[in-house]
Amino acid sequence: MSRASDGHDSLVLGIDTGGTYTDGVLLDYATREVVDTTKALTTRHDLTQCVGAVLEQLTIQHSSQIKLVSISTTLATNAIAEGHGRRVALALVGYDPELIEAYQLAERFGTPLYRYFRGGHNLQGGEQSPLEEKEIVQWIADLARRGEIDAVAVSAYFSPLNNEHEERIYQALTKATDLPVVLGHELSMDLDSVQRATTATLNASLLATLKDFIMAVATAMSKQGINAPLMVVKGDGTLVGAEAVARRPVETVHSGPAASAVGARFLSGLDRALVIDIGGTTTDMAVIDAGQVTISDIGARVGPYRTAVKGAALHSIGLGGDSHIRFTADDQPLIGPQRVVPLAHLAYSYEHVRRQLLGLQHRSIKDLSPNDLIYWHLPAEPAQQIRQRHPMVASVFDLLRDGPRSLQQILHQLDLFHPMQLAPAVRDLIREEIIGLAGLTPTDLMHYTGSYISWDREAACAAVVAACHLTTKTPDDLIENVMKIMTETIVKEVLSFLTKKQMPERRRFQDGDFSWWFFENSLYPAHPYLNTQVALNMPIIGIGAPAHILLQRAAQALQTELILPPHFSVANAVGAVAGSVVAAREAVIFPHLVDYNIVGYYVHAGNGRHRFDDLDPAMEYARCATGDSAMAEALASGAARPHLVFDTKSDGPDSYRLIARAVGMPALGK
Repeated sequence: MSRASDGHDSLVLGIDTGGTYTDGVLLDYATREVVDTTKALTTRHDLTQCVGAVLEQLTIQHSSQIKLVSISTTLATNAIAEGHGRRVALALVGYDPELIEAYQLAERFGTPLYRYFRGGHNLQGGEQSPLEEKEIVQWIADLARRGEIDAVAVSAYFSPLNNEHEERIYQALTKATDLPVVLGHELSMDLDSVQRATTATLNASLLATLKDFIMAVATAMSKQGINAPLMVVKGDGTLVGAEAVARRPVETVHSGPAASAVGARFLSGLDRALVIDIGGTTTDMAVIDAGQVTISDIGARVGPYRTAVKGAALHSIGLGGDSHIRFTADDQPLIGPQRVVPLAHLAYSYEHVRRQLLGLQHRSIKDLSPNDLIYWHLPAEPAQQIRQRHPMVASVFDLLRDGPRSLQQILHQLDLFHPMQLAPAVRDLIREEIIGLAGLTPTDLMHYTGSYISWDREAACAAVVAACHLTTKTPDDLIENVMKIMTETIVKEVLSFLTKKQMPERRRFQDGDFSWWFFENSLYPAHPYLNTQVALNMPIIGIGAPAHILLQRAAQALQTELILPPHFSVANAVGAVAGSVVAAREAVIFPHLVDYNIVGYYVHAGNGRHRFDDLDPAMEYARCATGDSAMAEALASGAARPHLVFDTKSDGPDSYRLIARAVGMPALGK
């Protein structure tokens, strides 16, 4: 923590929930001064616990000082990536089943419950076939009656040009069922029908998840007596009112990394830089150019799904301070992508784990196993029905009920000799995070060197020594090897991110491919005649608790400067309150053709289709319609005195896309 909040009348509170830590920041809104900071371990099984812990730990003298609370969260991203969203039925209206199946596009929809119906419109916004309204209602009603779905998504062909069929379906379904219904055109005006359907599905799957989380945060605020507006960071780094984002939760995909980039810009004051946020679970990258976080031209991707939601141009890799360190058959370290609890933290929390780890350093090599450095634990009491999956599941739960156990102990108790003998049902518990993993991590190595000490250093040192006994390495060799691999990985991923090209897998110089030789000779100059280097022509802003330890080498390899701004370890939480409120509305202007001749223009601006004889009045109507709508949404989302910015782009021959953005700072509470 830093300073107390006494003497500050207008404070804003930023909270970021990452994979490892939940960070909190108090910011003086008038002076932009960081007043207090805190960190709490993220309770992945129940995010409300860590948010509540942050509110309790921050030094808030009077709850009335808090005028705004804003959160960034990985909740939406994790729910999609891990398949934890709610069950959704997707009605595809006017789509071509043969085309979808021929190109295997159905796997992108995000749900196995989809069905094709007649209807939809054409490129001119005209009806391509009558809508099968009754058939859609019957299908959804049957699924709802059998309890097979939690929400409905509807995507009609060319609905950005004419949303009549989607609106009719919405009216019919809301009369026939109590399920939430999401319409594709309300989330995206892009004409990519597959991405629009995917976005609608994912949004429907997240409705209940994000709503529950927002309600839990509001409850935690109430317990602390905080009565202030609640906002959420979207994937482009802008802010939106919690009520509005509860209806469009898919827009919070990549919320956390976007907040980090905004916080880096705010704290450093730099207008051009590469932001690298290295946390416990992932390393995230973004570019700041002309003082703004760069926005991706294509929709945000989560796992296998490409959405139509525009967000910050980000690059994430599964590498961080809590990445699991394992070893190959020839004793080479493998780092990540799986995140585990550092052994230093587990020993800090459980005395019996500490004693066991300290005892490892006294064992002979023949009595040691890699499984002695892997622990299983229960983050929370599992539901009773989970025990019934397999007899071995119940046995494992019984072993873990009294605290963490090493994998070696678990195998011995179950009379097994290899982890592969564990039932698939047991291995699934780890994937679902019902059983947590702890193991050797870079954080433990940092405890060994003393460069980062938060928990039990003595136990971490014992674990490092035991790992070295298993691999016949010295601790210094192991640490140097891990740092070298992490540096190489970060530099390689920086090049992939900035060039949008993938470096091939490491292999020997052959067939004229010398990319790896060039790469390695740049990092470790060795050729007697050739000097190669890759130089980044902007500084790196380091974000995250281990940034000062793990990013210095990467900056040197890229021939640039590492900037560590004040409060760099909690810049993501700063970004949660440093952004602006932005509401965007789009209109599509396209020609009315008769015998290939333009006889007028149509405007579709989300409130129906309107025809004009000439382009100028069509464009003027589009500006008014989108501007009024964007201003109304910005005000409803909590903006103070927003202003309008318009952008017009070509969208094909004689067609245009007009985007209105209402931009304002968040309005503070009384």
